[in-house]
Amino acid sequence: MTNIKTVFKKDKFFEKIEALGLALSYGDVRLKTSHSEAGPNEVNLASKFSRQVPLNAPLISSPMDMITEHSMAIALALNGGLGIIHRALAPKDQAKEVSRVKFHLNGLIERPICLESGQTVKSVLKMIEEKDYAFHSFPVLDGRGKLAGLISGNDIEFCPDTRLKVAQIMTKFKNLVTAPGGISLKQAFALMQKTKKKILPLIDKQNKIAGMYVYSDVKRIVTGGSPFYNLDEHGNLRVGAAVGVGQDALERAEQLSDRGVDVLVIDTAHGDSRAVLETLKQLKQKYPKIDVVVGNVSEAESAERLAKAGADGIKVGQGPGSICTTRVVAGIGCPQVTAVYNCARALRGSDVPVCADGGIEYSGDITVALAAGADSVMLGKMLAGTTETPGEVFIRNGMPVKQYRGMGSLAAMQASAAARERYGQKETGKDKLVPEGVEAVVPFKGEVEKIIFQTLGGLRSGLGYIGAANIKELQEKADFYYISSAGLSESHPHGITMEKEAPNYFGRA
Repeated sequence: MTNIKTVFKKDKFFEKIEALGLALSYGDVRLKTSHSEAGPNEVNLASKFSRQVPLNAPLISSPMDMITEHSMAIALALNGGLGIIHRALAPKDQAKEVSRVKFHLNGLIERPICLESGQTVKSVLKMIEEKDYAFHSFPVLDGRGKLAGLISGNDIEFCPDTRLKVAQIMTKFKNLVTAPGGISLKQAFALMQKTKKKILPLIDKQNKIAGMYVYSDVKRIVTGGSPFYNLDEHGNLRVGAAVGVGQDALERAEQLSDRGVDVLVIDTAHGDSRAVLETLKQLKQKYPKIDVVVGNVSEAESAERLAKAGADGIKVGQGPGSICTTRVVAGIGCPQVTAVYNCARALRGSDVPVCADGGIEYSGDITVALAAGADSVMLGKMLAGTTETPGEVFIRNGMPVKQYRGMGSLAAMQASAAARERYGQKETGKDKLVPEGVEAVVPFKGEVEKIIFQTLGGLRSGLGYIGAANIKELQEKADFYYISSAGLSESHPHGITMEKEAPNYFGRA
């Protein structure tokens, strides 16, 4: 691992802090401003989550059971970031969540959902409802697995009797426009425009299905209509998924890789452990083309050890989360700004990105995390309570709220073997668990896109104040002040009675 120790402005600051025996968190520091040539709307927020997984916005949603399933992952990818599907699900259900993200927008659908010609329309409608498919067009296969036709949403909608067979209402093969499996995106676009077809099935020499293109998605990709979406090379939304260690991780990885997952995240409370290192090596050996991000750690030596073992990204943060009690229960952990800085500095020149996981309360904390050396931040509480999080809205003290809990909370650990494993208690009886998190409720916040908009707006402003045109420049130019408790109080609204909260400020806890 090449490791070029570039010297940045902030290095002297952190050397002085270390000499004092101090470690700092977000409330302890503020960034120095500087001359700027670029306004907030001109800055570039592109970054990386791992070696091969780029970001158009450095926001990652946490793999918590109250935060990230397909709805959150879709919203993050549509806004340039990345969602990590939690693992408190059966492996097959987690894989389905990944599929729902990958199928939300599709350039090339490599493995389209197919129907059999003998199915009834009623059974198709039931499948669509149960699977919550947003699409209603399907290739239809005959008894030998060959393409027999195509059924569309119009065919289903105008079907006079749901007892009819799919073969009775589909467009038959002889009337279809098809293409060979190797056709490029641009060739498919030209053919679909010429023939005015919205669906283009791809077939091999035996007339077996080899993929499918959908015109609306192909057009969006070819014409560049969504430059901020985080898309893979096929025009599908990017998505990650969490795994644990050992055999369960390998079983999950197999199903997740089959569904096209972009990155695997070994999600544990203590990433610098033998089981994690062994699992990392096994995953990299079996799936060399899939990036593996590993967490969590908070020491430079741990980050270096994982990178040398083959990690494609490192997740930093042990105990800074709002619903985490690890530091007070176990008595361990480094305050987050220092942890991020130390790990990021240890990995300079290695091409292994750092994700700052936990402790983010305000958009300005994200600017600080990236300035300290992180390439992305992982969010939990900031995204909690939004429409896209799992769970129902309910009323508490007259206010709409949603549940939010740590994966180390007693309820999460009792409900999920994955949560117990994350904290090294997989074999512990449910009546003898030692929780490292709490359960809570948070106000219902509505659509997550509004939160993301405000968050990225604050980040853009931060780069503008520092005179950084992009995240790399931010890391190079950043310098810090160590502030007093009076300085922190001065940073927040003070001496007033706030009548109305701003969309990006919700007061101090």
